[in-house]
Amino acid sequence: MIWKLKENSDEVFEDDSSVGESLSLHPQVLKLLLQRGVRTKEEIKKFMFPNYDQDILDPFLFKDMPKAMERLKLAKEKKEKVLIFGDYDADGITSSLILKITLAEIGLEVDVFIPNKEDGYGLSDEALKNFSEKGFTLVITTDCGIANKDEVAGAKKIGMDVIVTDHHHVPPEIPLATAVINPKIKNCGYPEDNLAGVGVAFKFAQAIYETFLPNKKEATKWMLDLVAIGTIADMVPLTGENRTMTKFGLLVLSKTRRVGLQEMFKVGRILIDENNFPDARKISFQIAPRINAASRMTHAEKAFSLLAETDRVLARDMALDIEAQNSRRQKETATVVSEVEKIANNSFKDKNFILVDNENFPVGILGLVAGKMTDKFKRPVAILKKGNVESKGSFRSIPQINIIESIEVCSELLVKYGGHAQAAGITIKNENLEKFYDKMAGIIDKKLESEDLSPEIKVDLELTSQDIGLGTFRPRKRATDFYDERINHSRFEMGGKWRKAFEVICTS
Repeated sequence: MIWKLKENSDEVFEDDSSVGESLSLHPQVLKLLLQRGVRTKEEIKKFMFPNYDQDILDPFLFKDMPKAMERLKLAKEKKEKVLIFGDYDADGITSSLILKITLAEIGLEVDVFIPNKEDGYGLSDEALKNFSEKGFTLVITTDCGIANKDEVAGAKKIGMDVIVTDHHHVPPEIPLATAVINPKIKNCGYPEDNLAGVGVAFKFAQAIYETFLPNKKEATKWMLDLVAIGTIADMVPLTGENRTMTKFGLLVLSKTRRVGLQEMFKVGRILIDENNFPDARKISFQIAPRINAASRMTHAEKAFSLLAETDRVLARDMALDIEAQNSRRQKETATVVSEVEKIANNSFKDKNFILVDNENFPVGILGLVAGKMTDKFKRPVAILKKGNVESKGSFRSIPQINIIESIEVCSELLVKYGGHAQAAGITIKNENLEKFYDKMAGIIDKKLESEDLSPEIKVDLELTSQDIGLGTFRPRKRATDFYDERINHSRFEMGGKWRKAFEVICTS
């Protein structure tokens, strides 16, 4: 393992040299902020001490948001049935719940459909046809849809309009939907392009409240517990608006009103309450895996139902079931990881791209296995479940390879694909598997030919013994000073132990 120290930046803060002193930050913390592109006093304050009212952006910066609101107005007038089409991971589940709560609040008849992992990611013609026959005329996607050009066109042919809300990689051809809200679309108008699917859903919810329920728009703040879960679970950067929503989402999570979450915490022995403030690690390693276990082992609807449940007895039973599924998921993952590791060592020892397929792999854990193999071999990895005609699977990558861009080059060999720079999924006909591997391997080999892939630990800073202490990571200015200075006039009031909770998030 190579320890690699980042080069010290020669840059200085744009405002003035006393910026650290004025904010009572340790000099080493300032160096770290500079390394990460935080260069002005205002940027430091926004990064270290997020302010909800100042830092949350206007949802109508999305140029298609007014079109979406006009379509919802028509749906209300005509009393249409609205379908939310979500994804089966923690990001998609939390996104779907935010939209359901919001659309129901404005009086729309709404249902949620989350596909089975066996059926694959994104919109499907069969599901859309079934809901069309039940009288649904408007579909709103969340955490999916941007790669479903053909399915959106098919929906239109059977009398269904589609609003796409997504955050995934934008393909060359965007669906011709009623509105497409995705921060990664060039010239979409929105300055933050790293939102998770749940972040986009939250912006959509904010726009709905501003349009239909302006006097109740403060209620959206109580959805931030879901935003924090989905954002952290999807591993998007915790900077900018993501950071602000997550900070305050953790505050809401500490006092969540959701009975399902409360029961999950009890059953899983997850210590979260107003006196035990949650952090990103608890979501990443305790909450998100339990939510994802439902789709991996049975169906995502179980996790959705738990988060939406208001009856404590029912929620307890659901939480116990998900706890059991999570335990089973851990055991099955360990078994498949062991098998894949043997195959990789035997067949891909000198290869830059590892692809393992098997008809017996549980489809729900393919992404987990791919991630563990990528961590071990430091190479892009694909794990596929092989069917009779088609195979479906997950990819995980390394920082040097944007996996979705590489997959896109091979798109003519695929039935369906989608994802991000470091994680993606495909559906492929078995007859194309060998061609696909050869083409992907060639692309990856070329990109890595001048790269050193030796395992390394990137070190931000070297510290002396004098640098180590509470002042290194805790602002010397008390959080309550920032409370009095910046939050006293905030509308982000939740009563109870707000001041104490704010002190925790500012000093953590």
